[in-house]
Amino acid sequence: MAYEFWIGARYAGLARVRGRSGRRDRFVSFIAASSMAGIALGVAALIIVLSVMNGFQTQVRDRMLSVLPHIELFVPGATPMQSLEQWQSIAAQAAENDAVSGAAPFVSAQAMLARGSTLVGTQLRGVDPSQEQAVSDLHGQMIEGDLSALTPGSFEIVLGNQLARSLGVLVGDAVMVLAAQGSVSPAGFSPRMRQFTVAGIYSSGYYEYDASLAFVNVEDAARVFRDSGAAGVRLRIHDMQQAPLVARELAFDIQGVGARDWTQSNRTWFAAVQTEKRMMFLILALIVAVAAFNLLSSLVMAVKDKQSDIAILRTLGATPREIGRIFLIQGALIGVVGTVLGVALGMLVAYNIDVIVPFIENLMGIEFLPQQIYFISELPSNPQMSDIVTIALTSLILSLLATLYPSWRASRLQPARVLRHD
Repeated sequence: MAYEFWIGARYAGLARVRGRSGRRDRFVSFIAASSMAGIALGVAALIIVLSVMNGFQTQVRDRMLSVLPHIELFVPGATPMQSLEQWQSIAAQAAENDAVSGAAPFVSAQAMLARGSTLVGTQLRGVDPSQEQAVSDLHGQMIEGDLSALTPGSFEIVLGNQLARSLGVLVGDAVMVLAAQGSVSPAGFSPRMRQFTVAGIYSSGYYEYDASLAFVNVEDAARVFRDSGAAGVRLRIHDMQQAPLVARELAFDIQGVGARDWTQSNRTWFAAVQTEKRMMFLILALIVAVAAFNLLSSLVMAVKDKQSDIAILRTLGATPREIGRIFLIQGALIGVVGTVLGVALGMLVAYNIDVIVPFIENLMGIEFLPQQIYFISELPSNPQMSDIVTIALTSLILSLLATLYPSWRASRLQPARVLRHD
């Protein structure tokens, strides 16, 4: 295949040719170079966009899990008080699993917070401040007050900064907590109410939780939500990606306990992100597909332009299969070189986007991500090798498919018919 490879590389513009024949090949080489550039730009765009989407997903996930546990263990049908009485036993059994790194009790329930005429729905979570640091980063997210102020019987509450802003409260102000459970009297239904004092304000950087999640002491929550709340043990594991597997193992090993991991708690959000990522891949893959069509048209033009050369090679003894192989090699070289250049460009930008984006912002005087809107100050990027390999293989497959018809067309040319018209 030595001469076939050399001719294919020459037509692809990758082999240096001297003399007039080289000048005649410039147009074909220019078309091949444009196809190569199209493939490279499409591959680079795919890698950069998917890396940025992975970066956003990673940042949001990490901020969510800075407040939420990796795994929750609970006793179905048990009241909060009953669950708290046995949380240490459940935590000790869970600690026998090598994947578990920390445990803490919790009580969780829906409630309403009232301040004057303002009424806001919230997810109220009871925690033990002395144990909470083992399962979340809430201690480090306090921007006012201290989480340790949530002592049993103090009836103090820690609010997210957006929730505190909605209620118009500061540290030291009082808010009324209304539980869904209440009592029925001749006067009607009366919700259970309790006044709490704001002991602190936290900011996780994730708007949904900062606007709807509040924390109280676990024993105070159990008193307020006697029968309506969920309670159990929150766990943190060494590898968050193994949470579904570890949750199944714990549910099997600990009798009478149910398990729920973070992927189940936020299933809708993660499903939406994955769907968006797949659709973005398909949309941007059309750029590579267009480049592949451009490659097909350039090969068809090359076959049309090189009919005389093909006929001469056939008269010198070249077989139809060898002729087809020449153009197959030409298209494959364009696809491979374009893909390699695209992967190199995409990875260069994806791994240095934290430098490139600020440079463009300073140069053009614009801000891509206003922090007051997106809660992040820089464009995140997380290139994943699985995405890069998938993109490269997709590009190579499309490029090879684009070479099949022109190669077949070249192998079908009849030398006598071509030379008769020259």
